Amino acid sequence: MQPKHVVVTGGGTAGHVIPSLPIIERLLEDGLGVSFIGSTSGLEEQLVSHLNIDFYGITTGKLRRYLSLENISDMFRVVIGIKQAFILLWRLRPVVVFSKGGYVAFPVVFAAWLNRIPVVAHESDLTPGLANRLCLPFIKSLCLNFAETKVRTKHTLLTGTAVRSDLMQGDPQKGRDWVAAPEGTRLLVAVGGSLGATALNTLVRGALDTLTESFYVVHVCGAGQVVESLKRPNYAQYEFIADAWGDVLAAADLVVSRSGANALYELLTLRKINILIPLSRRASRGDQIENAEMAERHRWSFVLPEETATPASLVNAVQFVERDRDYWKQNLKTFTPRDSVTLIYEELARVAKR
Repeated sequence: MQPKHVVVTGGGTAGHVIPSLPIIERLLEDGLGVSFIGSTSGLEEQLVSHLNIDFYGITTGKLRRYLSLENISDMFRVVIGIKQAFILLWRLRPVVVFSKGGYVAFPVVFAAWLNRIPVVAHESDLTPGLANRLCLPFIKSLCLNFAETKVRTKHTLLTGTAVRSDLMQGDPQKGRDWVAAPEGTRLLVAVGGSLGATALNTLVRGALDTLTESFYVVHVCGAGQVVESLKRPNYAQYEFIADAWGDVLAAADLVVSRSGANALYELLTLRKINILIPLSRRASRGDQIENAEMAERHRWSFVLPEETATPASLVNAVQFVERDRDYWKQNLKTFTPRDSVTLIYEELARVAKR
């Protein structure tokens, strides 16, 4: 007898895939079959490859919030993707679909609805992105990252985001050894997201003269963003950190980060003192600004707006936060992480039985 099957979808960025990994691991542990439907870009396939599950790539079109001639051709790609997803789901016959969002998700969610397969979706941000807004009429329930999330749908459940076990079990000493931090130095980790952030990189590099007087600065720059000629004491730069990321975060005394919902949830769960520099509205729909404002209201984070940020203001922010670390530590204790993997797993089981 074949085990019950679950299809997971999401993609476009790593943030629409990585939070699904602990869910997939739990499903596999319980003997369920799992398949992942993503794009043909290779990103999602690479991120789930270590799980040894079946991956299927479909044609997708980017969902834009602005007028563009590319919207016309992308509409046809979305239709093709729906047809491909419909055939895949008809053949796989999963008992439920879990969607983490991103432009890959809509064709799969709509195709699941056509196949009468229930869908559980997850929204990380305080306001849903375009893909999840389009998906809302076709899902059974929506899992939320934060209580403040504003969304109109019949059934919602506050679950938080599933955090990978390697982050939860990070070893500070291993992290220090991995980045070769000199004994006795304090660690500042600056990270701009899976694709890097040019503006944040420029800020950090402009502040190095002062920052490296007090910290060993670990700078995660993003693909192609390492400046090979920039070599100095108490400074190390990496395009990305994969397997050792949990250890490096565990070792961090202070984190400077963008405020993507998944990254923010991880920092809060790990109770890391942090400075957030959200992407401006010029480069995003404003979701990172909303996330940062929420964290600032709860006094979990110090926020430095990108529009007014300078190397000098970054140094001032670091010095301000450092003057009262106990204040930030106490505030972070008011954040209550949830057993997100169990909550999402149980919701998938509930919806599948209906």
